Amino acid sequence: MSFDSKNAVAVSHLTVQFADFVAVRDVSFSVDKGEIFGFLGANGAGKTTTIRVICGLLRPSLGEVSVGGETFQGNGDNLKRKVGYMSQRFTLYDDLTVAENLDFTASLRKLDQDYFMQRKRYLLDFIEFSYPETLFVRDLSGGIKQQVALVATLLHDPEVIFLDEPTAGVTPASRALFWSLIQKLSDQGKTVFVTSHYMDEVEHCDRIALMRAGEMIALDNPEGLKETHFPYGIYQLTPKLVSHKDWRQKFLLSPEIESFQPHGIHYHLAPAHQNSWEKLQPILSSDFESKKIKASLEDVFIKLVEGKNR
Repeated sequence: MSFDSKNAVAVSHLTVQFADFVAVRDVSFSVDKGEIFGFLGANGAGKTTTIRVICGLLRPSLGEVSVGGETFQGNGDNLKRKVGYMSQRFTLYDDLTVAENLDFTASLRKLDQDYFMQRKRYLLDFIEFSYPETLFVRDLSGGIKQQVALVATLLHDPEVIFLDEPTAGVTPASRALFWSLIQKLSDQGKTVFVTSHYMDEVEHCDRIALMRAGEMIALDNPEGLKETHFPYGIYQLTPKLVSHKDWRQKFLLSPEIESFQPHGIHYHLAPAHQNSWEKLQPILSSDFESKKIKASLEDVFIKLVEGKNR
């Protein structure tokens, strides 16, 4: 397996199998240094298993993974030193102070005390932390708690950072601030893997991989995913009257419609061909107000991950 020097992570034909169950099947991709990489999929898609292999926590059944040019050796400690992982939960202990949490993390990483103190100060300044370190974590807001959790993740200066649902349950303002920190990390050359269910956030990623049933089904930048899977755009349909008609079941049978999905009080219709809308519009005009809109990553996710089974 050969690796490009610009790659922070390279995955080649990765397969992970537990007894008769194949959790990840023949997955290959690479991530450049400094890239913000979105890693998406429904629960059970194989994301976590893939991440566990990259983090050195799980040995692959087949294939290879490289982090910073190193492959899995021994018990994976060589990879663990290169990565930082921030879980959606359990990253910090509520009944410890900020200082105690960071001290504990440093001891687990066996960091030199002088290095730890310098690194802690730098990272607290990086997140613009303005509270006493003696404050208990339980007394922090959700957004500040996640920022301190990021500090704990970065203490050992990892090359690759995994953020698992980093902004779940925090305010929109806190989400925006956290993503500004992610961009700063990328600007410093850090590689950031992000999992999220907020599709508006994922728009900030340089590239996005979509997993389904243990396989990678798409990999591109946000605009590329939209253009590839919705080449003829999307039309937002708003019913003129309240109706109990099963529009979705009816329209999915039409050869002129690629997809038809409910979105709140609206529907999103994707034409199957370049001239499909010209044929559909006269039929739909009596029941719907319509306008052409730009496809979103949510549309891509629904089409590829959930599909017609939604």
